Amino acid sequence: MSVNKCPGVIRKLEEVVINRIAAGEVIQRPANALKELLENCLDAGANNVQVLVKSGGMKLLQIQDDGWGIRKDDLPILCERFTTSKLQTFEDLHTIGTYGFRGEALASISHVSHLTIITRTNDSPCAYRAEYSNGKLVDNGSANPKACAGNQGTIITVEDLFYNMESRRLALKNASEEYSKILEVVTRYSLHNCKVGFSLKKEGENNNDLRTPPNSTVADNIRLLYGMQIARELIPSFCEDGSYNFKMSSLISNGNYSMKKSTFILFINNRLVESSGMKKALDGIYSAYLPKGSHPFIYLSLEVEPRNVDVNVHPTKHEVHFLHEDAIISIIGNSIDKILQGSNQSRTFYIQSLLPGAAISSTVVKSSESKNKKGSIGDHTVISTDKDIENSSSLAPKFLVRTDPKEQTLEKFLTKMTSDTSDNVPSSQTSRSGLQTPNSISSKSTCMSIERRNMNLDSVKILCERIKSDCHNELLTTFRNHSFIGCVDRTHALIQHDTKLYMANSVMISKELFYQKLMLNFGNISCLHIEDPIPIHQLLAVALKEDESNDLTDETSDPSTDIAAFLQEKAPMLDDYFSLKISEDGFLHGIPLLLENYIPSLELVPFYLLNLAKRVNWESEIECFQTFCQETANFYAIVPGDDVDIEEKLLNGQTWKWTIEHVIYPELKRFLFPSRIWADDSTVVELADLPTLYKVFERC
Repeated sequence: MSVNKCPGVIRKLEEVVINRIAAGEVIQRPANALKELLENCLDAGANNVQVLVKSGGMKLLQIQDDGWGIRKDDLPILCERFTTSKLQTFEDLHTIGTYGFRGEALASISHVSHLTIITRTNDSPCAYRAEYSNGKLVDNGSANPKACAGNQGTIITVEDLFYNMESRRLALKNASEEYSKILEVVTRYSLHNCKVGFSLKKEGENNNDLRTPPNSTVADNIRLLYGMQIARELIPSFCEDGSYNFKMSSLISNGNYSMKKSTFILFINNRLVESSGMKKALDGIYSAYLPKGSHPFIYLSLEVEPRNVDVNVHPTKHEVHFLHEDAIISIIGNSIDKILQGSNQSRTFYIQSLLPGAAISSTVVKSSESKNKKGSIGDHTVISTDKDIENSSSLAPKFLVRTDPKEQTLEKFLTKMTSDTSDNVPSSQTSRSGLQTPNSISSKSTCMSIERRNMNLDSVKILCERIKSDCHNELLTTFRNHSFIGCVDRTHALIQHDTKLYMANSVMISKELFYQKLMLNFGNISCLHIEDPIPIHQLLAVALKEDESNDLTDETSDPSTDIAAFLQEKAPMLDDYFSLKISEDGFLHGIPLLLENYIPSLELVPFYLLNLAKRVNWESEIECFQTFCQETANFYAIVPGDDVDIEEKLLNGQTWKWTIEHVIYPELKRFLFPSRIWADDSTVVELADLPTLYKVFERC
């Protein structure tokens, strides 16, 4: 049996049906309505915006601002479709600089809710209250709009959202989920519009769930809204290109921070939008820096020439298209990639401190932060919060510091230590300088029993201040809290601080150490006495004979005698300030004692005396003190070399490895102020970093 099917009759829909369908496209859930209302507040020049929510915005959604307000004459057509003050011709879309432009937001909201607006302009004597339904003023038998009391600005109240769209109302999730989406919208707009104060709370509650102060900054709002843990790991990024007419500014997490869920906040021409191409490109860049399954935090603000942006491609305006999109995304990606390549500035890790009579406790430490609350445990600087300590057990193993001051170093496993070191102490020997060692040396000094003098020389104060002002703070923390690993050779040693392994130039560092000890202990230096004094002219003769650069040879006189006489002339000052003792008859009786249990190589004494005469600037006081201390530090510094003979004994009866580990580097912890230049040259080199190594293994 055949049935004749006739085509349906095409009819024009009623205006109410048309508007309700359009409203369902623009207002999909309470968060969409709030987004439209927030943008209206910002377009109106508001300085403060307050949002009140009930039942996830389904029962009540109220937003109040202190902007310019709405004129009374505009209230009758305010909620009609395509009524706007921001657009007159289609060409105006090419230069649109406001959030709204179609005039559909309030119209759509009025078709799916009960809408009430209270507004007042600056020149109005009072506020006006208007109620709307289906885009029109409600005819309730009384004046509408109605005069009332109110402050400058606008209060928009949306009640019973989707009351006339049962399927939409039932399709929405529970109130708490809708509220979380509202919170996300307010959070993102308050983050970008940092000059405007925002607040959000639920009806009936006293405390705000979100509150940002006006005239803030993006970085401060991130710290307030997302927490210190994210804020301290953010790095700024800027990019500008004249050929494509765009500017980009962003705050992005560095390679050390990651989270399970991606946070990508994108504003294009101050409009909160989404860009799948941009997000995919940046996720691809971060995949080279973050472990698998981890995601970054990205806030990005892009300013593009308005005529190159098409904002009218989606009913809710959450997507935009712009010219040269692929090229701009590529330039931004390359800029961020360069920033990430040098972003390893901080690390979070555990540190174990053993306190007398207490169990080992783990405390979260942040090495790159110096502004947090600090405390001291042993030799470690500890920065912690109660929340960090509660969550300490969840930190990854790659952030654990695997050192303990009581553990043995590598040297203990590489050498067989003898129980009696007295048999290994070298006997009295005579060096080419003529000094007998070590039995001819006594470290007893009258300086040890004299009360410390306060030297009020301006030149000394200037030089000491230079040492402290030139100190590198991060290296200072490293040396104050390092763990000694072992010697590579006479010149280099390995040390560890936190999760990083460094190779340090022991020779250069020891020179700086002894220079600083001379300057900071100026006039209060002990003496290393020589029990069998030797004439300094004999020592100088040895140095002149072996000095290839000798330019003091004179056939008419003996240079060693002339230099000896010159040093004898300076002897009172040298003894008083530096404990370099030269007698009136020209004998060397003592040299400075800069460090207990450390004796410099006495074979270098002749060259030390010669350098004092040749290289010290004796004309200027400040130059004299500086160059004298430098030459003395060079004499005292560790003798360089790649010798690994651990059986060789020094004048203190110990091996050079033992001396470097137990004498030099412990003194660095107590005394040294590392120079800034060490951060640029090869004096201290970072060899490995535990989190970075973990990333390598994770990729494998």
